[in-house]
Amino acid sequence: MKIIGLVGLPGSGKGEASRIARQQGLTVLVMGDVIRQEAVRQGLEATDANLGRVGCALREAEGPEAVARRILKEARASGEETVVVDGLRSREEADYFASQAEEFHLVEICAPAEERLRWLRARGRPDDPVSGLCGANKQDLDEKIITSCGGPDGQAAAALEQRECREMGWGMCQAIESASLKLVNDGSLEEFRENARKLLDILTKDCAEQ
Repeated sequence: MKIIGLVGLPGSGKGEASRIARQQGLTVLVMGDVIRQEAVRQGLEATDANLGRVGCALREAEGPEAVARRILKEARASGEETVVVDGLRSREEADYFASQAEEFHLVEICAPAEERLRWLRARGRPDDPVSGLCGANKQDLDEKIITSCGGPDGQAAAALEQRECREMGWGMCQAIESASLKLVNDGSLEEFRENARKLLDILTKDCAEQ
């Protein structure tokens, strides 16, 4: 089995890359869905704070590869030769997939911080770190910039900083550093989509030729 992993900070474009993968007929498994399912099982609302607590508790109870193990089980059950895994959070998860798959590629997806804030605001998913902010603060997001765990300028970006710091605590920096490929999302949406298509074509073509 070949696994193509996607890693990147919140709002960087992992979901869009996953949509392109699905359009190309690839099976996509989302790491965050494991956490969301566990939250539902516990009767919790899928807010960023709740999902953060569930994710931390799961990794503390079952180890840093806990989510990756569940995803791998789904991947094997799918019977597909190539699977895309969206949302790795640590080097341990990357190493686990690399040890279990015949071939593993980790793709970093990166985007400017101010753009990620805009996209998260527009997406409006309940578990997005900016979704709980009041209307006035949401309007301020376009002027706020945050970089990883550095000091953000203003309260509007604090929720995103908290989520990023939490994920950095799981080992996100090390996972990003271990990525062998990179998709830069700093242009138009169509440019990003085209670049994602090209990269996925290259990775899946290798599999088809073997």
